[in-house]
Amino acid sequence: MDTHGHENRLAFDVTHRLVLSIAIPMTLGFMTTPLLGLVDTGVVGHMGQPDALAGLAIGAMLFDLILGSFNFLRASTTGLTAQAFGRHDRHAEQGVFWRALISALGCGIALLCLSPLLLAAGLKLMGPESAVAAATSTYFSIRILAGPAALANYAILGFVLGRGQGTVGLLLQTIINGINIILAIYLGLWLDWGVAGVAWGTMVGETAGAVVGLLIVLRGFDREHRPTRTEIFSRHRLAELFALNRDILIRTFVLLAAFTLMTRIGTSFGAVTLAANAVLMNFFLLSGYYLDGLANAAEQITGRAIGARYRPAFDRGLKLTALWSFGLAGIISVFFLLAGPWLISVLTTSPEVQQAAETYLPWAAVTGLTGALAFLMDGVFIGATWSTDMRNRMLMSFAGYLLALAIFVPLFGNHGLWLAMNGFLLFRGVFLAMLVRPRADQTFRAAQ
Repeated sequence: MDTHGHENRLAFDVTHRLVLSIAIPMTLGFMTTPLLGLVDTGVVGHMGQPDALAGLAIGAMLFDLILGSFNFLRASTTGLTAQAFGRHDRHAEQGVFWRALISALGCGIALLCLSPLLLAAGLKLMGPESAVAAATSTYFSIRILAGPAALANYAILGFVLGRGQGTVGLLLQTIINGINIILAIYLGLWLDWGVAGVAWGTMVGETAGAVVGLLIVLRGFDREHRPTRTEIFSRHRLAELFALNRDILIRTFVLLAAFTLMTRIGTSFGAVTLAANAVLMNFFLLSGYYLDGLANAAEQITGRAIGARYRPAFDRGLKLTALWSFGLAGIISVFFLLAGPWLISVLTTSPEVQQAAETYLPWAAVTGLTGALAFLMDGVFIGATWSTDMRNRMLMSFAGYLLALAIFVPLFGNHGLWLAMNGFLLFRGVFLAMLVRPRADQTFRAAQ
C-alpha cells in the first residue's frame, strides 16, 4: 500500500477551532447536570419534608454509583467510532454504533431485572430510617424504568462525540436535562407529586433524549454501508469491545474507590471537617466539567488521527488540548484561590464549616492543575483504545495514593488527605504521559 498516498487522502488539520468546537459544547452540556441536581433538591426541599429530601439524596447517589459504573459504554464507543471516522469507514462506524447500542440496551434490561436487589442492597448499605427509605424506594422504582434509555444515551453520546459532533452532544444533554428540569418543577411542585414527580421527570427526560438521539444518528446512516447481522455480532469485534469495556470499568471502579476512601477517612476528622471537604470537592467537580470537555476533544482527535494513520494530527492534537487544559486549569485555580472564601460562604452558612473550608481551600483550588494531565491523558488513551495501559496505570496510581495516605494522613491530618488526593491526580497524569510517545510510535509504525 502507498502509505504516503493514504496519509494525504485521510490527512486533516488540527486547529484551535476544531478543539474548541468539541470541548465548548460538551462543557456546556456537562454543566447542565449540576443545575438539574439543584432543581431536584429545590423542588423536594420546598415540600418541607426532611425525610423526602434525604430519600432523594440517597436515591440520586445510588443512581450516580450505578450509572457511573457504565460510563465505559460512552468511552469505548467514542474511541472506536473516532478511529473508524478517521479511516472514512462508514461501514465500521455503523457496526460500532449497533454493537454499543445493543450492549447498552442489554445492560439496561439487566438493571431493570436486578432493580429489586439493587434497591435492597442500597438501602442496607445506607441504613436510612423507614420514612427516608420509603422516599428512596419511590424515587428508585420510578427512575430505574429509564435504565435502558439512560445507558442507550451513553452509546449515542459516545458515537456523536467520536464523529466530532459536539453540538449534537450539547443538544442531547440539553434535551435530557431540560425536560427533566421542566417536568420536575411541574410534576413535583405544581402537581405536588414530590419525589415521585422528580423521578418521573428524569425518566421522561432520559427516554426523550434516547429517542431524539436515535433519530439523529439513524438519519445519518445509509443502506449502502449497513453492516450485516453477522458483522455486528462478529466474535472478534465483540471480544474487542468487551476487553475495552472491561478495562475502562476496572479503571472507573478504582477511581470511585479513591474518592470513597477520601470521604471515609474524612469522617474520622469529625462532622465539621467532613462538611468542609464536601464543600471543597465542588471546586474539583467544577474544574472537571471543562477538563472533561477538553478530554472529549482529545478522544476524538486522537482516535481520528490513529484511524487516518496520520501522526502529525496526533501530535498537534496532543499539543493544543494540553495548551487549553493547562491554561484554563491555571486560570480557574487562581479564581478559586481569590473567590474561594466568597464561594464557600454561598455553599454553607455554618461559621465553623466556612472557617475549616478556608483553611483547606488552597488544596482544593489546585486540583484543576494537578488533575489537568490526568483528564487529558484519559482522553488520549480512550481515543487510541490503549485501555490496558490505562487500567494498569490507574492501579499503579491507586497504589501510590494508598502509600501517600498511609504516610501523610497520620503526619498532617486533613492536610495530608488533600495532599494525597492531589498526588493521586498527578500520578494518574504522569504515569500515562510517560507511555504516550512509545505507544504512539508503536501504533503508527504498525499502521504503515
